[in-house]
Amino acid sequence: MTIKLLAIGKTDNKQLDALIEIYKKRLGFYVKFQLDIIPDIKRAKNLSEAQQKQKEGELILGKVSNTDALILLDENGKTCNSIEFSKYLQKHMNSGIKQLVFVIGGPYGFSEDVYKKANGKISLSKMTFSHQMVRLFFTEQLYRGFTILRNEPYHHQ
Repeated sequence: MTIKLLAIGKTDNKQLDALIEIYKKRLGFYVKFQLDIIPDIKRAKNLSEAQQKQKEGELILGKVSNTDALILLDENGKTCNSIEFSKYLQKHMNSGIKQLVFVIGGPYGFSEDVYKKANGKISLSKMTFSHQMVRLFFTEQLYRGFTILRNEPYHHQ
């Protein structure tokens, strides 16, 4: 199985990029992982919130195939602890899907088309984080989830 993380807009913070790269490299021991960055919408300031979500949604859906499981990282999604998240990953791996795609939306969230296509929603926290920080937090949690599944000493309960 491949796990892909889609995110809107590049990260302008080199320290965050370096930390994300550490976890991407570690994940390579467990699963094929890709971080796919969708470029920011050009002239977004001239668009309404709805228009921006629609354009971002089209770009997101263009990166997802019909056989992928699409999971949105959404503030209204299901919350879980790290052990529950590792079980969530295991369930998807056992389902036989080829690609599990997690998506970090743009500043206004997701379009209705993306919500309709989604197979689920997960919330990382009730707090709001910058989209750049979410990339790091999610990548670390993904790594943590795999170490839990392998009973490795990274996670302490």
